Order: sequence, then C-alpha cells, then structure tokens
Amino acid sequence: MTTSGATPTPSAAVRSAAFFDLDKTIIARSSTLAFSRHFYGSGLLNRRAVLRSAYAQFVFALSGASEDQMQRMRAYLTDLVRGWDVRTVREVVAETLHSVVDPLVYEEAVALIADHHSAGRDVVIVSASGSEVVEPIGAMLGADHVIATRLVEVDGAYNGEIDFYAYGENKALAVRELADEHGYDLGESYAYSDSETDVPMLAEVGNPVAVNPDRALRRVATEEGWPVLEFDEPVALRSRVTLESTGSKVAVAGLAAAAVSAAAGVALHQIKRRRPE
Repeated sequence: MTTSGATPTPSAAVRSAAFFDLDKTIIARSSTLAFSRHFYGSGLLNRRAVLRSAYAQFVFALSGASEDQMQRMRAYLTDLVRGWDVRTVREVVAETLHSVVDPLVYEEAVALIADHHSAGRDVVIVSASGSEVVEPIGAMLGADHVIATRLVEVDGAYNGEIDFYAYGENKALAVRELADEHGYDLGESYAYSDSETDVPMLAEVGNPVAVNPDRALRRVATEEGWPVLEFDEPVALRSRVTLESTGSKVAVAGLAAAAVSAAAGVALHQIKRRRPE
C-alpha cells in the first residue's frame, strides 16, 4: 500500500482484480430479500411470503447470516421461487432497481470500486444472491464481472434447483476460475467481505479486507492481520451515477470523480493504517 492513500497501480505485465461481496459489503441489506415487496406487487409472492421475507431481513440486519442461517435461507428461497417466470423476475428487478438499491449502497464501497478501476483493476462482485438480481446491480455499479448463484430454468421458469451456489468454498473456486480465464494475479488482487463464510474467498488473494465484519470474521481478521473497514454511509447513487435501463440491463454512464476520490482516500488510508508492518 502506498502512502498516498491510493492503491498501487499494477504494472502492465500484471493483471489483478478486486473481488467484492455484495450484501452488507456494498449494500446494507440482503439484495434478494430487498425486492420482496416488488415481487409481491407483481404477483410472484403472497402476503405470508412477504412477511416472512421481512422477518428474514430483520434477522439479517441484526446479526448477519451464519452458515446455518444461509443454508436455511437458501432452502427457503429456492422453494419460494419454484415455478416463477424468469422473464417477470428480470423485469421487476430492472423496473425497481433504482428505488430498491439506490438508498442501500455504501458510499465507501462506491469509492473503492472507482479507486480500483482507476488503478487498472477489474472489479468483480461475488454474491450468493441470484444472478437475476446481482447482474443488474453489478452493471449499475460498473463491475467488470459478476459471480452469483444460478438457478435452473425449465421452459422459462425456475424449477427449484440450483445450478451453482456462490457460497463458501464455491466462491473461492469461482474466483480461481475467473482468475485463470482472465489472467489475474491473485497475489496482487484484493477481496472485501463482511462474513466469516467468505474466508475461503478472502484467503485466495494477497490483499484481503474485512468490511463491517461479523464477530467470527473480525476474530479471523485480527488473527491474520487483515485490515478492517467500517462502512456506514449510504450514497444517493443516482446523484453520482447516470443510469439508463434497457430490459434487465443497467448501464453506467459516469461517476462524480471528485467526491468518490475523496471518500476512497479515506477508506484506503484506513486500510494502510491498519495493515501490520
């Protein structure tokens, strides 16, 4: 880490990336559950399911999600979406993305994404949420790639099975595969997460950072000497980013560079300050 408050720019011969978990690292809530009210409005959810989703969000906000909770949430969500029309889901996400995600994004995360791009790194969002939700959010934030859970589709509807679950060791596997595909040097790469379940992904890179860590991850970060950051400032994303939606695709037109760079300098100074000598 340089003393200027910016991540060092990799040499032209070295490609690196910054891997970001999504929920409680970039945004303050569960990305999937955040859309539950809008899924209800489209007829995909009944009232009981909405109330149950609201309770799940409350638990997630209070304590994060342990491995057992994540497994139960996985089983609940895959059972919940069985039979849902895939096209309808994509349309709901595209139409409501601004109102759902805009108030939830951490300003510090937006700053770090911009800073890594400025340093020449690809930005990759790695999330256990479904690709139908994560891909539009990734496009909105300017991510270069997205790794997310993929549900099995049959005749345009979900059948309740999972093709790939982007969780735990699977995240680390997907990171390695993407690095092989694009030539990333993982030793020069960064990773950010709030959860102990992402330790396998964090351990894959040379620069792991705990963000808003749960108790278990905070303990691991202390033992390993990993930097710890606290993100708590939501950003009015539309004041920073010009967005346009076509179908389920959301494109990024630009960032307010001056404000983002200032916030990035603060966050990266915290990483530098907390890195052990």
